[in-house]
Order: sequence, then structure tokens, then C-alpha cells
Amino acid sequence: MGAKNIERILNPKSIVLVGVSEREESVGYRLFRNLISGGFRGKIYGVNPNVSQLFEQRIYKSVSEIEGEIDLAVIAVPIEMVPSIIRQCTEKELGGAIVISDGRKGTEKAGHEEKIIREARRIGIRIIGPNSLGVVIPHLGINASFTASPVPPQGNMAFISQSGALCIAIMDWACRENVGFSHVVSIGDMADVDFGDLINLLGDDSNVRSILLYVESITNVKKFVGAARSVSRVKPIIALKSGKTDAGIKSAAFHTEALITEDAIYSTIFKRAGIVRVDTIRELFNTAESLSKQPRPLKPNLAVITNADGTGTMTADVLSVRWESKLVELSERTVKEIESILPHYTNKRNPICMLGDAPPEKYAKTLETCLAAEEVGGVIIIFTPQSVAHPSDIARAISKIAQKSNTKPVFAVWMGGKLVEEAIGILNEAGIPTFGTPEEAINAFMHMYSYTYNLRLLQETPKLIEERFETKRAESIIQSFLREKESEILSELDSKAIIASYDIPVNHTEVATTPSEASQVAKELGFPVVLKIHPPDVTDRSNSGTVAFDLHSESEVSDAFNRIVPNVKRLKPDADIVGVTVQPMITEKGFELILGAKKDPTFGPIIVFGAGGEMTEFIKDVAMAIPPLNSTLALRFMEKTRIFNLLSNGFRNIPRANIDALIRMIVNFSELISDFPEITEIDINPLYVRGEHILVLDARIKVERTEEKTPYHLIIAPYPSQYESYHTLKDGTVILLRPIRPEDEPLILELFNTFSKETIVHRFFHVIKVTTHEQLVRYTQIDYEREIAIIAVGQPPGRERIFGIIQLIFEPEEEKAEFAIVVGDPWQGRGLGSKLMDVCLSVAKQRGVKLLWGEIIPENIPMINLSKKMGFNIKKREASLYAELKLDA
Repeated sequence: MGAKNIERILNPKSIVLVGVSEREESVGYRLFRNLISGGFRGKIYGVNPNVSQLFEQRIYKSVSEIEGEIDLAVIAVPIEMVPSIIRQCTEKELGGAIVISDGRKGTEKAGHEEKIIREARRIGIRIIGPNSLGVVIPHLGINASFTASPVPPQGNMAFISQSGALCIAIMDWACRENVGFSHVVSIGDMADVDFGDLINLLGDDSNVRSILLYVESITNVKKFVGAARSVSRVKPIIALKSGKTDAGIKSAAFHTEALITEDAIYSTIFKRAGIVRVDTIRELFNTAESLSKQPRPLKPNLAVITNADGTGTMTADVLSVRWESKLVELSERTVKEIESILPHYTNKRNPICMLGDAPPEKYAKTLETCLAAEEVGGVIIIFTPQSVAHPSDIARAISKIAQKSNTKPVFAVWMGGKLVEEAIGILNEAGIPTFGTPEEAINAFMHMYSYTYNLRLLQETPKLIEERFETKRAESIIQSFLREKESEILSELDSKAIIASYDIPVNHTEVATTPSEASQVAKELGFPVVLKIHPPDVTDRSNSGTVAFDLHSESEVSDAFNRIVPNVKRLKPDADIVGVTVQPMITEKGFELILGAKKDPTFGPIIVFGAGGEMTEFIKDVAMAIPPLNSTLALRFMEKTRIFNLLSNGFRNIPRANIDALIRMIVNFSELISDFPEITEIDINPLYVRGEHILVLDARIKVERTEEKTPYHLIIAPYPSQYESYHTLKDGTVILLRPIRPEDEPLILELFNTFSKETIVHRFFHVIKVTTHEQLVRYTQIDYEREIAIIAVGQPPGRERIFGIIQLIFEPEEEKAEFAIVVGDPWQGRGLGSKLMDVCLSVAKQRGVKLLWGEIIPENIPMINLSKKMGFNIKKREASLYAELKLDA
């Protein structure tokens, strides 16, 4: 079952409704009425054995009576009948079905959903639903839903919702506000087709410019994230997620576990995937409308023009409280220009107050000045009806200026009722989003900027961090422990040994089994020291009786030992007490941080970073991230916390932290989590930081046996090092063939600069010039689940250069992949193309590809010859050739 069949659901040439009804109040009646009256230009059939005609259309007794193929079946019969209906569609080469029938779990209908999917997979079709309202596609005239709402205007936004009621609400809103939609899809229970499938499909649809989601849950997180990361680079995705009241686990054994909530995980995943998350239905509508009408802001610097001081102050307050931001400080040049426009008694600083007697031309000139100011990212104009200026005249004046600006967004807040109705119509017609309150306008602007920020995050080129870890050492500790136990928390010593294996500095820690041994170890380490209980099965050391701090002499250490061990025996009589750990005590004041991770059964590992120490769960100044992390993601991850400002600047007598060292440590920690699916929870708390000094003071790791292998426990594929290999070319040049990395952007630019016009045309079919960062990231920042690009890298003694690249793009839900290859002009004719093709075939087979294909222009004789040599079958396809190779299973 593939994407082609989902495409047939959303772009059908023929539709059959199974379950037509003559009863006007029934779902079957409304569905057929909507289908017939929607303006669909394809064929529409109805099926019901007890109805012969409806709306002057013949109604068939069964699907088998219909002649010809059927792309889409809309099924509105009792859920238990659906599997047999799908069987009837087999001979019609059905593409897919929308199951309106209610198949929710937990009712007497349980089990029917599984039968439906089993039958669909048997004949190779895709299913939307069950429990779907249907789909509405205005530009195709398709209203395959049972809503009584009018069809929204044709537009470029697609809406996918798990709530049918919200689909109805958004269509009503769209008709009232004259906002167009390309698709409205009620996805239902997602027994088969899910968000990831539809994002993939709509991402390639030229009718769609932005995608809106209403999410209650995600079924296939890996597919969802992969699709969203790919599509959000070119089209904004806006999500409203229900259920924000989830609380952390109060009695968690790990700090990290207590800090993580499901809602926080969703926010983290959305941000990593480039999705803008909004909090209310109104924000979903407003952000969607703003993105459809206005350019997205490139910076969060907002300027406000108002005719009432109070509304300007209110705007600044909302920006500060909710978004922790400020109105942009206007440059002196901008202020001087505004001074030349407005009377001396008005406020020229931001917010700019026009006062009530300002005529339309002054609004227009002030807006024009703000839009021209380099420091301004967008403008909100707030107007309250007063006795002098007419709302419609002001609206016309600013509309002319706003329509000239195509780089910065303009928002209008015309406050009032009937007095501003005409003005709002003028603004809407000019493509300026209008809002009833300043808060709504600010939220829409900041959500739009969130898309810019997320996009920039996806496209940032990270610093290269080369690390070599003692992976075997960590693996040995984990596997040795798991041979003894199914799932357990490792001792502090073992936990720190694993962490240290990944070049994360830990404080010196030794075990002592007697008071005298503890005293001797303390003497060797140097006073003062800390003693902690060391039985493997006691992990909660928060009780004061299990830890002793600030010990300055051998006698104090001996006394502490004799005090701690009995305390533990009283607390846990069955504890297997080994003794204590002895560690040097840090006396200089520094920052205490937490760095941890928890493996969620649905979302995989989640990393946490923030303010640590005993008050971690009370302060809750933490950020979350999804591994794997690179240097850029690690930095942005830390920047989300309040404590990052202190780390960057220092605090009182604590010097600023070495941020680069923290970045390296977080990237290393991410590698540890990525390498070991056996790790279910890990806490580093406190992580001590003072200037250059970074040290793990306490750590614990929980592991369990698992059949998962890295990287399949991650929802984002890490760098696939298994595809690295060395080769020697015909002339003796040694090359490393490896997957491309985001850090390779400068080398890719250098490779493109070696291409002749002929090479460019052979690869891209026309002359192009790739020079910008936005163009280059398309080649370097890829999702390894969906695409592999293998580069040939020159090795010492020469400098590092990329000689050539081969791309392998996997088609979602298909056992097919497309390849494309190019070699830099200086290295052509050395056998590099054959090496790259060999690796491409090997990777394709490992990934289960059954059909490998590529497009070649007839003039590219070397590529045609190479393809034939590799066993490809060459076919003609319009103006180009099609190279196809079937791979063995």
C-alpha cells in the first residue's frame, strides 16, 4: 500500500458512496446530497440495495454493478458491514476508502476496525477513518462529508483534524471570514492513514501552501516527525494539540521523570519538526489567516502604531508577559523621520501614539517609515473610533502602503462594532489580517515568527564536533549488569563510569567498605569530602541520614561512616549494603544544573536540561530535546532555559560558563542516549559548572533488557555511520565514502563551484546556481530515514574535499527509491561514479528497496553507459530517459 493510493483518495476521478439513504436526517442522505451538489467533475455513484434513485441519480444495488474503476469509496454503513464492502471493491481496483462509520474502541463495535484494516491490506488500499466526518476539497468540487456547513472558498490552506466537530467549526469560520482552504480532512481514528501520510502527500501538492493540524494523539511518531521535518522547510505547519493539563509523575525516582509531561513532549517534538504550536482554536485560525495573507516576519521586532496610549501599553504588556519579549527600540534615524511626520506632542517612541486627530496620510507615512526601518520585523496598527478620523479612511490609507510591502507583515486591530465594520472589510480585501484585540494580533505575529525561528533552526549549520568515545567500555558495564538483572538502577560508580566513557567529566569517586578504609581514601583525595551510601539497591539518597557533607578530618569521616550505614539499615533492612562512596567536596560556589533523559514508550528518549540541585522539581526551569543533537541544537536547547542567561554572563561571584564546553558535553550525552536503547532513565544532578570547570557530582542510570537496536529506538535517525567505507580510485587516490552531514555545507559549496555548465545540466537538467545557505541546506540537512546522500571525501595527505555525491531518496510507503549522482569535474573519469553507484545499490538493498530508478537526459552519455554497466534497464520517458533496476529481495 503506497502514497499513490492516498493520492487517489484526495484526487479521485470517480467516487462511490456506499450507504446512500432516502431519509433526509440520515448521514447517507446528507453525504450524497453534498457529493452531488459540490461541483465534482468526475463520476459519482451511489450504492444501496433498497434505493433505486436519489437526486435524479441511479443508485446501484452493489459495488459490483458499477462499471469501470473506482478511485474512492465513501462508506457509511454499520461498522460490522465495512469489511465485506471493501471486499466488493476488490475488482474495481479501488484506491482507498473514507470510512464514516463509527469504529471507536471500547464499544460493542470493538474488533471491527482490525478486520477493516486487515481486509484493506489484503487488497492493497488505504483507509481514512473509521469515525471520519469525511473530506472537503473545494478546488475539486468535492464535498464528501455529511456536514450541513457550507463549503469554504477555494484557497491554499489544508486542515487535518481528529475532531469532526472542529472541521465543521473551521468551515463555518472560513466562510464567514472569506478564508480559503485547499483541503479539510477529518482523519477520524487513524486506523490506517495518519497525520504523517497526509503531511507527506499535501507537502507535494501545489495547491497547498500551509497545513493546519488539530491533534489529539499521534500514532506513528517517527513517520509524523519525518514528514513534518521535510515539509515544514517549504510549507508552514500549524498545530493545535488538545490536553495540556497532563502533570508530571509526582513520586518519580528520577528528577528527569518528574519533570517530563506528555504535553511538554509534544511541544518539543513540534518544535524539532518545525511545527508552530498554538494554544487555542482562535490562534489556529488567526495564525493560519496571517500566514496566508502576509509575509512571515524575519525577526520578532514588533512596532505598534496606535491612536490611544492605553492600547499601546496593553500591547507591550502582553508581549512581555506571555512572550517574554519587548517592543522593538526604534533607531534614532527612524524616530527623527517620525518626528517629521507627527506633531511634537505625540509619542514618537514605540508604541507610536498618533492621537485622535491624526489624518489618514499621517498614518500612511508613519506605517511606511516603520516598514522601511531595518530594525522593525512587523507592524501592528491599533485604531479606536474617535470623533475626528474616520475608520474607513484610515483603513484605505494604510492598505495602499501595506500592499506595497512584501517583506514585512502588517496587522490591523480596529476596535469597535458597527463603526468599524466597513473599515474591516476594506482591510480584509487588501489582505491585511484584522483582529478584535491587540492580544490576538500579538499572538498571531509571534506564532508567525515561531515558524521563522523553527525554520532557521532546521537550517542552521552546526559546528563540527569530532569525538571518539569508549563505547565498548560503556557497553560492557551495561551488558554485564543486565546478565544479572532484567531492569534495575546502576550504582553511582557504574553510572559515572558509563558517563565518563562519553568524555563527560565526573568527579573522582571511590568505594570504601569500612570506616578506616573510608578515612584513608578521604586522606588521599584531600579534605573536605562527601560520603554517600553505596548499596546498589538504595538509590534515594535525599534523606539526610544517607549522605554526609563537608567532612574535614579522618575522624569525621569515620564517624559519618558509622552513622550512615545504620541509618540505611533502619530505612531499608533488606538493603545489600556495600559501604560508602568517598568524593572530594566542591567548595567554590558554582551553578548546579540537571542533565537527564527518559525513554518514553511512544516518543523514545527525551533529554532534559536546566537548573538542577535539590530544588529542581520546584523551580522547573528546564528545556527538553529529542536526540540526536548537534552543536546548534544543543545551544538552542540550552537557550530555552532561564538559567542560560546566568551561564552566559555569570552571576555575582560565579564566572560565566564555558558555553562551548557545555555544548560538547550535551552532544556527547546525546550520543550516549542514541547508542544505548537499554538506557531507560538517566539523571546527572547536580552537574557543577563554574567557568571552565564542569563536573558531574552525582549520577544514576536505569537500564533494561530490550530487543531494540540503535538507532530504531529514536524517532529521528542519527548519522548512519554504518555506511562509512574507504576505497581507492584507479589513480591510487584514497577516498572515504560516508553519509553527508549538516556540517558539510562549506564543502558542498566548494564542490558546486567545480561543476561546469555541462555537469550542472546533466545533473539538474537545466542551468542553476546554488550559492545561498537556504539552497545548500537542502543537500546537507536531510532526514536519514527518508533520504541518504553518500559523499566521496578526499583523505590526507591532501586537504578534505568532496569529490562527488550520490543521493538516494526513498518514496514514503513504497519499496522504491530514486537516485541522482554527480561528480566534480576535476575527478571525473577516475572510476568514482562506479564506486558511488556500488554503495548506492548496497544501501538500497539494506533498506529494503525493490525498485531503484533515476532520470537521465539523453545527452548524458557517461551516465547512460554507467547505468547500463550496473544492470539498469533504460527506457524513454518524454524528453528524458528512465533508468530502472529491480533489486533482489
